[in-house]
Amino acid sequence: MIKIFVYTAFALVAFAFNSVLCRMALVGGEADAAGFTAVRLISGALTLITISYFFGRKSRSAVGRGNWLSAFFLFAYAICFSFAYLGLNAGTGALILFGSVQITMILVSLIRGEKPGSLEIVGLLIAFGGLVYLVYPGLTAPPTNSSVLMAAAGIAWGAYTLRGKGISNPLADTTANFTWSVPLAIVAAAIYFPNLHISSKGIILAILSGAVASGFGYTVWYAALKYHTSTRAAVLQLAVPVIATFGGVILLNEVATTRLWISAGLILGGIGSAMFVKSRV
Repeated sequence: MIKIFVYTAFALVAFAFNSVLCRMALVGGEADAAGFTAVRLISGALTLITISYFFGRKSRSAVGRGNWLSAFFLFAYAICFSFAYLGLNAGTGALILFGSVQITMILVSLIRGEKPGSLEIVGLLIAFGGLVYLVYPGLTAPPTNSSVLMAAAGIAWGAYTLRGKGISNPLADTTANFTWSVPLAIVAAAIYFPNLHISSKGIILAILSGAVASGFGYTVWYAALKYHTSTRAAVLQLAVPVIATFGGVILLNEVATTRLWISAGLILGGIGSAMFVKSRV
């Protein structure tokens, strides 16, 4: 029981600190978005290859299992994530990201023919309304361009997650997809080459994001998933924006606005209620 708690808590904190680490690098001018993304994906790939080699005997041929479409969605998530954080604080970005991920996955299930109950539909509408309220123009609204980019990151991550459903060897496939995303990240860095800048601190933050928060974080999360139902896992991830918000306030001196807390209540409450109803059906 303690092991399950530790695995789950570590993974959720790691996911949240992806936002904090990225924001820390960008807001402090320690790295540009493209450079941060490249170092993050490269370090994540190297970490996962190492983990696969030593701990996943069935995963040692992971590089040959690469799937370009999944790798593209992973890259699209990472690059949109980084550029979005040029204008968003950690908590707002994480809320838009995970709200978009969950809404994307629920909508895809509807398109595929799942028949939701009325309470599920109400929950989804509440969550979507909370997302709209968060980005609706106003004095405390986050920048539109950054919000759209983070929503795109969420959609890409949702698509990546859906493509990975039911895979027999999550570690091998994750390792492969990270590996095949590296060339895409290098191309993006080359395109932005005139504006590339990354300090030693920026490199460390990107490596922490890629190796620890992403590489180890995803590996531990897959280990924890064995002990959780799909619905419970989805609901547990709703804690990530809250953790990211507190991390931003404590480490980056960010301000959690009233709009953010109201939106968080609507988005997380709506999605959580929809998931809870689904688990009871």
